[in-house]
Amino acid sequence: MSTTQQPIESVLRPSGEVAEALERGAPVVALESTIISHGLPQPRNLEVAAELERIVRDAGAVPATIAVLDGVARIGLDEGGLERIATEPGLRKLGFRDLPAAAAALRVSGATTVSATSFLAARAGIRVFATGGLGGVHRGWVETQDESADIDMLSRTRITVVCAGVKSILDVPATLQRLETRGVTVAGFGTGEFPGFYLHTSGERVDWRIETPEEAAGVMRAQDALGGPETALIVANPVPRDRQLDPALHDRVLAEALEAAERQGVSGQAITPFLLDYLVKGTDGASLEANLAAVRGNARVAGLIAAAWSRGN
Repeated sequence: MSTTQQPIESVLRPSGEVAEALERGAPVVALESTIISHGLPQPRNLEVAAELERIVRDAGAVPATIAVLDGVARIGLDEGGLERIATEPGLRKLGFRDLPAAAAALRVSGATTVSATSFLAARAGIRVFATGGLGGVHRGWVETQDESADIDMLSRTRITVVCAGVKSILDVPATLQRLETRGVTVAGFGTGEFPGFYLHTSGERVDWRIETPEEAAGVMRAQDALGGPETALIVANPVPRDRQLDPALHDRVLAEALEAAERQGVSGQAITPFLLDYLVKGTDGASLEANLAAVRGNARVAGLIAAAWSRGN
């Protein structure tokens, strides 16, 4: 029996700018699209999407916002593509496992999560990715065994992810333990503590601290020189203390959110959006502003790391 393989261009297509940058070894930074489609209200989501791309450019790299449009994974969006992600109703949220189903045969459009963005970026040849916070091990894992697909993907994808830690609604110590078990290197950027997403610190220590983009690029080169499993490097970049969510407010509202979720029977895939939405409402939008401050900082650091990586290759 013979099979006909689809050409890669039919399911994964870099923009002209991104393709040209990759061809000449210029720095490129991947950006996820779920923050645009699901994380922010209109029209602010489109404004933030454009702002994040400007931040990456100002840091010396080419931005590549990733999404799936009509069954094709677009690596870098033009203005029309960004507008579709920001305004199109009913847009799917696509993790890695959803990509084959969303591909050309079904011609689905959707925004990509961390797991899907990491995979597609690496598949396109992009080494650096900026996001807000990673997924991880959920609270109550012993009962639910609920763990984000992000951990599995980062354990088998050679990409550098600049983030503000993992979402603080998760079990942070358990997540760090799982990342260690899966061989994912975690380094604090200018800090010896793991960031707390909305908070400057989670209170958990990290084993490695790097101070400059050049040091991050050096770790990336050492990964390649050593070989071995194709694991990721997490560069944990904390939100500035003066932009973080008030820790007491965070703890109080999160406790209320967890109680509300249990009372209403919210679980599975619905738990994360429920808790995040509760935090936004319960903090009068302050959690959202802290999230955006973190994402802006991560986009800048990612651009600088990509530039340092490019200079040494």
